[in-house]
Parts: sequence; structure tokens; C-alpha cells
Amino acid sequence: MALFEVSRLSAPGLSDISFSLAAGELVCLSGPSGSGKTLLMRALADLDASSGQVCLSGTERQQIVPTQWRRQVGFLPAESRWWASLVGDHFTDQQVALERLGFEEEVREWQVERLSSGERQRLALARLLANQPLVLLLDEPTANLDPLSTQKVEQLVLDYLAENQAACLWVTHDSAQRERIAARSLQLVDGRLHEAVPA
Repeated sequence: MALFEVSRLSAPGLSDISFSLAAGELVCLSGPSGSGKTLLMRALADLDASSGQVCLSGTERQQIVPTQWRRQVGFLPAESRWWASLVGDHFTDQQVALERLGFEEEVREWQVERLSSGERQRLALARLLANQPLVLLLDEPTANLDPLSTQKVEQLVLDYLAENQAACLWVTHDSAQRERIAARSLQLVDGRLHEAVPA
């Protein structure tokens, strides 16, 4: 049984989307700008209305409380939201993830508004992993990162999937990145998902 299964999902801008993710699997999603990649991620995270069937570990989305669904199906948007001024106010005990992403303990005292876009994105990923989601929906998580930081993020996610038997749908435009991290690749064009091709 697939860990995460999507069948005939439709929403404004999306048509008849079907695919599945296995435990431990990372699948990359690509497509031209405006093809519906972010719309799909938001629909899967239950942030926007959609029709069709989405199941987590065999349980339909409608049978899971929305707040619990969003903890188990974690969405990292391209621009994450921050509600407190200090970085530390967003974390309880994620020092291991912070260190693996290249941050020292003092990062907790940093002002969020002074973070670079790349720092915000790496910290947002650590914050997301604190919920221990079973499925990661990552919308270009390394778009603003240098090569070393990109490598750290890729390895952290791959390790997380292996250690937690979780799955990931990762949006990227980088073909070299797809080759490095993905078991397979999907392409979204004009709101329609094309069959998997070798990553």
C-alpha cells in the first residue's frame, strides 16, 4: 500500500491528478511557470479546496481532522510565514536539524527580519520537520541557497525520509538536482500531470 495516494484530484487550475508516494521515496515535480505546481501542493496540504481522493496510510483526507492532516502532510511554501520576531520562538527542540543545516545555537537569538531569504528557507524546513510529518511537500526549498547549503538541505531531507519512512514531493526546476535526489520525476503542464519519467 502506498503511503500517500492521490486519485483524480481536481481544483481550479488542476485536472484529474493521480499519483502515489511510497514510504522513503522522494519524487521531484517540475513544470513551466504557471503550470499549477504550487496549486497542487496547496491542494494536497488541504489549504485550498479540491475534489478527488487523497489518502495517507490508507485513510482518506476527509476522515482526518484538518489540523492533524496539515501536521502529517507538511507543506513548505516558497515563502514561509513567521509570526514571532525571534528565531528561537519558532522552535522547541530542533537543535540537531539546525546544526545539520549549518546553524549554531546562537541562531535562536537572531531577529527573523534580519535573516536572508536562504536562511529563512532553511530554518522553515527545520521548523516543518519538528512536526515529524509523514509526507513532505517542498516548493523549491533550495531556490535561494548556495551550493553548500543546497547539499545540506538535500541530505537532511533524504536522511529524514530514510529514518522516518516518510515520503516527499519536491518541486524543482533544476535537472541536476532531480538526478541527485529523486527516485523518479513527474511533470505538470497546464494543470495536468504527466506520467513519471526517469529522474
